[in-house]
Amino acid sequence: MDRRLPPLLVAVFINIAGFSLILPLLPFYGQVFDAGPFEIALLFAAYSFGNVFGEIHWGRQSDVWGRRKVLAITTFVAGLSYFAFAFAPSLWAAIAIRIVSGFFSGTLGTCQGFIADVSPPERRAKTMGYFGAAFSLGFAFGPVIGGLFAGEAAVAASFRLPILIAGTFSILASLWCFVVLRDAVEPRGKGAPLPRYHEAFTFVGRQPLLRSLFVIGFFGIAAFASMEAIYGLWSEENFGWTAHDLGFAFLAIGGGGLVTQLLLIGPLAHRFGEARVILIGLAVLALAMLLQPVIRLPVAGVLLMGLLMAGHSLAFPSAGALLSRNTPPERQGGVMGLLMASNAVGRIIAPPLFGLIYEHGGHDAPWYLGAVMIALVALLAGLPAVRFSDRARAAAPSS
Repeated sequence: MDRRLPPLLVAVFINIAGFSLILPLLPFYGQVFDAGPFEIALLFAAYSFGNVFGEIHWGRQSDVWGRRKVLAITTFVAGLSYFAFAFAPSLWAAIAIRIVSGFFSGTLGTCQGFIADVSPPERRAKTMGYFGAAFSLGFAFGPVIGGLFAGEAAVAASFRLPILIAGTFSILASLWCFVVLRDAVEPRGKGAPLPRYHEAFTFVGRQPLLRSLFVIGFFGIAAFASMEAIYGLWSEENFGWTAHDLGFAFLAIGGGGLVTQLLLIGPLAHRFGEARVILIGLAVLALAMLLQPVIRLPVAGVLLMGLLMAGHSLAFPSAGALLSRNTPPERQGGVMGLLMASNAVGRIIAPPLFGLIYEHGGHDAPWYLGAVMIALVALLAGLPAVRFSDRARAAAPSS
């Protein structure tokens, strides 16, 4: 592992722990404002709405300013937005703050650009696995902290302490990036022109493999985010879970991702290639969604969400690695930012729609719809990605 990578992984862990700390609280925090399933889904989607613009902007900006400077600035402002969120006076104020928070947290493309800077193409899937492991570890610990420090009553004061802790985590990540992180590639500097927005679109549009990867990311992340959005409401209805219970359930979700990233993704990618690993991940995702309402037991509710995260952790880091391998160095920040932005659009559109389906179409319907969506993505984009990837490898000059 490149010695410049561990500081980034620490920053990712701290930042994601702060972000994920809030997730199990949102269904219950929304109820403080008498929000229904649709409005609670809007709280999830608002963050992603800001993410769309953040990923495009900060991904491009990091090519000019450098990854370190962008990460230090954005995580600091995101931390301040958490503090504001803790004292939101109304639902719509909370939604607006979540948009701002999402914009300044839209730096996953920047992080993946850093990974591309420090890792050769043949090791990128394994290195993306380290990134995914740091993400999953933060995702595992954050919700537990949120659940432990949340109060029992459905009032705003019950949720302020964990949200303030989330903001503190983000500030710590900013300070860590500023003091410890070092750019692996010399930034182009203030005087250099930013890449034009349309360049990344044009580049991706001309590549069939990249188009397929964007489709996989968009619909796959949309389905995964929708399950996150309705999971708290669904488990409260079926199992009587509180924010505390949901926090520990999210530990299994993060644990499933962590085990997958550390133990499975590297060997599987080495043996089968990233494109086939994406297909395996999509199959696992669809299975987990299909079984959740069928089995309907508390222990299965936890284990299947861990399996859902395992499928997510196989498919989408592999998609990012394959995308990065087929993108030239000078376009890494812009294209990876565009990928994250595309994924964020999926997280904007889908959760409110699935919230409406949950509210009006039956509480189990989102699980079945999500499984069907992922199955179609595997057939219409996953299988073509395998073919395109095989052709690209066959056409590449042998070393």
